[in-house]
Amino acid sequence: MQSVAIYPAEPFQLHIDNIAPDKSISHRSVMFAMLADGVSEIENFLRAEDTMNSLEIVKNLGAKVDDNGDVITISSDGIQEPFEILDCGNSGTGMRLFCGLLSSANGHFVLTGDKYLRRRPMKRVTEPLISIGAKIDGRENGDLAPLSIRGASLKAFDYESKIASAQVKSCMILAALRADGECSYTEPELSRDHTERMLRGMGAEIVVDGLKTTIKPMKKLLTPLKIRVPADPSSAFFFAVAAAITPDSYVVLEGVTLNPTRIEAFKVLEHMGANITYELTDNKYEPIGDITIKYAQLHGITVEYNISWLIDELPALSIAMACAEGESLVKNAEELRVKESDRIATVVEGLRACNIEVHEYKDGYKIVGGVLKKAEVESDGDHRIAMSFIIAGLRCGMKVTDLDCINTSFPNFFELVQKITKVEFV
Repeated sequence: MQSVAIYPAEPFQLHIDNIAPDKSISHRSVMFAMLADGVSEIENFLRAEDTMNSLEIVKNLGAKVDDNGDVITISSDGIQEPFEILDCGNSGTGMRLFCGLLSSANGHFVLTGDKYLRRRPMKRVTEPLISIGAKIDGRENGDLAPLSIRGASLKAFDYESKIASAQVKSCMILAALRADGECSYTEPELSRDHTERMLRGMGAEIVVDGLKTTIKPMKKLLTPLKIRVPADPSSAFFFAVAAAITPDSYVVLEGVTLNPTRIEAFKVLEHMGANITYELTDNKYEPIGDITIKYAQLHGITVEYNISWLIDELPALSIAMACAEGESLVKNAEELRVKESDRIATVVEGLRACNIEVHEYKDGYKIVGGVLKKAEVESDGDHRIAMSFIIAGLRCGMKVTDLDCINTSFPNFFELVQKITKVEFV
């Protein structure tokens, strides 16, 4: 089991133009290319384990893929029944979205993943899909992978979700594109909207009205994608926190998507006192620009709204809360318990090891800001837990174990950390 020792950082000033490309958009770009009539072109695709698994699945589904190292081109004559079991690795996004894409395709498909993904709940997508005619089974009555899907005709639906989840919404939108009539999906809180934006850009008839999304079935194949994947704000946010907690430091994060549903964590950090500015540089499928973060003394905050917009960034945000003056409270975030790890439990355990007072609740936690102490933290195979406590080590030093998971989303993470401080692998 690989471990890393992080040393406290001196003040730093850093411009970063090679933040990992956006994971969510990378996954979707290769999947959506299967729905297009012609050749899709994808630049700056994230070459991490999870997204490369999605690309391999698309190949196994019959797509013609050409990758010259800079641009990936994908063309498809329709989804073909594969010879192989489809391995999603560690990606819940991959598994849940492929469920929606494959539920109406001709053939039999088996989706699996690593030991962590195989313990994550899938009924949130399999139950609504089965209710409209999908034929899906798996362990624990379809809740756990491996999942077996036999393509079927799907009925039109008006579905009201009890949770705000971009993965569930995207799964059902993909199913709706091949249903037998107009469909609608309503969520309790607006979740991230990459799927709607990208599919509309390809010509799909999707209308968003508040919390309700209406989808008309495809009358024909969609227009091919021509997209450059922007930098991932969830990955960039680790370095935003690094600057915000390291005195006399700043960082400029270049080419990041500025989609409002993706930069909520930056807005929270701004409300905590960090000095943050945004500069728009492009706006096609997604608004894209640069974000500058400068150190300032942070103060405690309550986070209870738009949780689905910052669910991935809450572990890193918790490090900022631990360094802030006063108390911070996270509420309505029970979804954290079904991510790559139980992130409520792993955040609480890690911060307590760092001598921070934390109170755990069913749907969140309270953090009393203090002075981080050097500790050893186990990631539990969760890339965001691992990276969050590595960033915490910039203040106090840290040892973090189980690091292979970082390659699922941010392969050059340590390259960037080493521009800030000393890193030793042990």
